Amino acid sequence: MKKILAFLLSIGPGIFCIGYTVGTGSVTSMSKAGSQYGSQLLWVLVLSCIFSWTLMEAYGRYAVVTGRTAVNSFKTELKFGKFLGAALVVGIVIGQWNSLSGIVGLSANAIYEVSRLMIPNLPEDNYWTILGLAVVILVIMYGLLIVGKYSFIEKILIIFVTIMGVSFIVSMFIVLPAPAEIVKGLIPSIPEGPGGNLMVAAFVGTTMAAPTFVVRPLLMQGKGWGKAHTKNQSKDALFSAILMFAISGSVMITAMGAMYYQGLSINKVIDMVHTLEPVAGKFAVALFMTGAISAGISSVLPILMVAPLLISDYKDGKLDVKSSFFKKLTAVACVVGLTVPILGANPIFAQIATQVANVFVLPLAIGGIIYIINKSDIMKEHKAGWLLNTGLVSAFIFSCIISYVGFIALKDLFI
Repeated sequence: MKKILAFLLSIGPGIFCIGYTVGTGSVTSMSKAGSQYGSQLLWVLVLSCIFSWTLMEAYGRYAVVTGRTAVNSFKTELKFGKFLGAALVVGIVIGQWNSLSGIVGLSANAIYEVSRLMIPNLPEDNYWTILGLAVVILVIMYGLLIVGKYSFIEKILIIFVTIMGVSFIVSMFIVLPAPAEIVKGLIPSIPEGPGGNLMVAAFVGTTMAAPTFVVRPLLMQGKGWGKAHTKNQSKDALFSAILMFAISGSVMITAMGAMYYQGLSINKVIDMVHTLEPVAGKFAVALFMTGAISAGISSVLPILMVAPLLISDYKDGKLDVKSSFFKKLTAVACVVGLTVPILGANPIFAQIATQVANVFVLPLAIGGIIYIINKSDIMKEHKAGWLLNTGLVSAFIFSCIISYVGFIALKDLFI
C-alpha cells in the first residue's frame, strides 16, 4: 500500500486533472451513451483521450521548462493576448460552473438512491432531503478547500479517484458484454436520430475539458516541478490519459452490458439502480453508485477552485489557494452549485447539456499552446517536435469540428 500511495502521489497533478474530466458529467454521458448506443461512441472516447494526453504533455512541458503558467503566458505572448486570456478564463469558468450544478444534483441524487436501496421504505422523490444532501456535500467540500494546502487537496482527490476507478472497473466485469461487441465501437460513426450529435459533443466536452490542460501549469507549480521533472510530468500526463480512458470506458461498457441489450435508457439516476439490481444484485448497484458518488466529489473540489485559480493565473501567474479572494470566490461557486438541486431539475439532462458547452473554448486553449510551445526563444531545445505538433494540430482540427457539432446539437435542442 505504501508503494501504491507513493506512486499515486508521484503523479498527483494527473489525478487532480481527472477531477475535471471524470466526474458525474462523464459518468452521465458514458452511462447514457452505453445504454442507448452500446459501444458505438467508443471511438470518440479513444480520440478524446489521445488528444487529452497530447495537450497535457504540451501544457506540462511548457510549465516545467519555463516555470510559467498558461493564461498569464497567453496574455503576455499572444497578440490581443489580454482579450484572449480573459475570454478563455470566462469561457472555462462559465462552462465549469454550469457543470458544477448538475454534478452536485447528480451526487445528491446518487446518495439518496443508495439510501433507498438500503432502506426501501424511503419515498421515491424527496426534494428537501436531496437539497439537504447537496448542501452538505458543498459545505464539506468547502471546508476541505479552506485548509489552503495543495498537497492536502491532492491527497483527498487521490482517495476519491481511486475508489471511483476500482468501483467502475469491477462493475464492468460483473456485466461484461462480448469483447467482439465492444471492439465494434472503434469504427467511427455517429448515432442516427435525435440526440446523436449531442452525445458526441458531450463526450468530448467531458473528456477534453479545457481546464484539464489550462490549470495543469498551476499544478506543476504547486507540486514544485521544474526542468528536472520533465520525465515526471510526461509520465503523469500519460498515466492520467490512460486512467481517463479506463474509468470512462468501464462506465460505458457497464451501461451497455446492463441496459443496451434490454432496450433500456437512462433518464433519471434511479434508472441505473433499478436496471443493475436484477442483473447483478444489490452489491453491484452499491459498487457502481459508490463510484458515481466518488466521481461527483472528485469533480466538485477542482471545479470549486477553477475561478480563483484561473483569475490568479491571469493576474500574476501564481497558484493561490490561501487568500481571502480564493475563499470568497469558492463560496460563490458553492452557491452556484445549488442551482439544479433548488430548481429540482433533472440532473441527467442538465449535466449532458452543460457538458456540450465546454467544447466551445477548446479551439482557443489548443491554439494558444501551439503558438507558445513552438517559440524557440522560450522553449529552446524543448520546443515541440513534429510528433507533438502533429498531435496538437490534429486536436485543434478535431476541436473545431466538435464545436460545430455541439453548436448544431444545442440549436436543435433549444430551438
